[in-house]
Amino acid sequence: MNRRVSHLIAGWRTGLPRPVLILQAGNALNYFGYGLILPFEIIYLHQIRGFSTSIAGLVLAATQGTAAIAAPPTGALLDRYSAKAIVVAGSLASALGYAGFAYVDRPWQAFACAIVSGAGIGAAGTANRTLTIRLVKREQRTAAFAVNRVSGNFGIGSGATVAGFIVAFAQRLSSFQTLYFFDAVTYAAFALIVLAAVPSPRAETVTATDANGTGFRAVARDRPFLTMIAANIVLVVVGHTFFSNILPPFAKTHTPLGPAAIGILVLVNTSFVVIAQIPAVRVVARMRRTHAFAAASALFAVSLLAVLPATLTHSELAATSLLAGVAIVFAIGECVHTNVLGPLVADMAPAHLLGRYLSLYGLTFTISLALGPAIGGLLLQTSPDAIWWGGALAAVLAGAVLLRLGGRIPDPLRDFGR
Repeated sequence: MNRRVSHLIAGWRTGLPRPVLILQAGNALNYFGYGLILPFEIIYLHQIRGFSTSIAGLVLAATQGTAAIAAPPTGALLDRYSAKAIVVAGSLASALGYAGFAYVDRPWQAFACAIVSGAGIGAAGTANRTLTIRLVKREQRTAAFAVNRVSGNFGIGSGATVAGFIVAFAQRLSSFQTLYFFDAVTYAAFALIVLAAVPSPRAETVTATDANGTGFRAVARDRPFLTMIAANIVLVVVGHTFFSNILPPFAKTHTPLGPAAIGILVLVNTSFVVIAQIPAVRVVARMRRTHAFAAASALFAVSLLAVLPATLTHSELAATSLLAGVAIVFAIGECVHTNVLGPLVADMAPAHLLGRYLSLYGLTFTISLALGPAIGGLLLQTSPDAIWWGGALAAVLAGAVLLRLGGRIPDPLRDFGR
């Protein structure tokens, strides 16, 4: 038994430097605050503040839209200036925006807070990834992205759970104001942690006469990178956002599952990611990157198709069991996918363009968070089953595109003769 425990613990060892672990602990705290409000943003704006659901949805869209707009210019700044300073500034901006949400009573105030918080999210998120990459060695990049994923899932899951108990106990204005206040506090606390305990590695700069070029024009000439990003937007839409945003309303309407069972599915998925993400680093390290992308695509396709049989049963237990299995397969696909995608972007980026490349990596998820609900919401009204078989087809096609990149993307197994 002791040997098994030791082996399990060894699977969680990352070898990451202390500043990175501190940074990721701060991320967990930050995501805990975000998890406090994530499930209840529309409920708060609609039921407590009296906004229409369409206005409430547009407020949330404004946050993500501003984050997307802020990412590319932040990437340009990161190639010249301190990533640490931008993480701190962005986090404080988000703290201000989310604190303001606690006191909005008019739509324009909510939109103003959304813009401020979204700009902070876009800037701090891009800078956070850049800071992490500059703090680790090349061979530690996969582990760094894995720990980041774990901290995010753990923080959001635990925050949403705590918030659920708070709202269930007292669904009134003061409860929601408390959630937004503590969310703002975690952003400010994260800024202080970074300021006090994380060093500031120097960015690499080049002159405009450098043969490789500078700026986003140089990024635009990297066709394999742009192809890889486009294909991965598809994978994030069908593999990440369809599960988190579309499966719950689909299951509520078209399967016997109730709200509690839907909550269990989310818990199963996030818990599996937290447990398996870091051990999966060693598994993915033995795979060619294009093969890992293909595997993630196949896992997403299988899990998407496996949703459909749940509509054929009248037993809540049977449907819940089936979809819990789907949640686990989704989670495995997520672990493989994110363990490859982040490190690959960092490896494809010239040192002096790291910030710009990572800003487009961030846009992969921001754009998908907008496209996934929009596409899935439309299909929920017109052809619900098409979400799952259409998503599976899209996942397979994206995997095929990534597989064809072959030797045009860096791969440690090929480049170092392993």
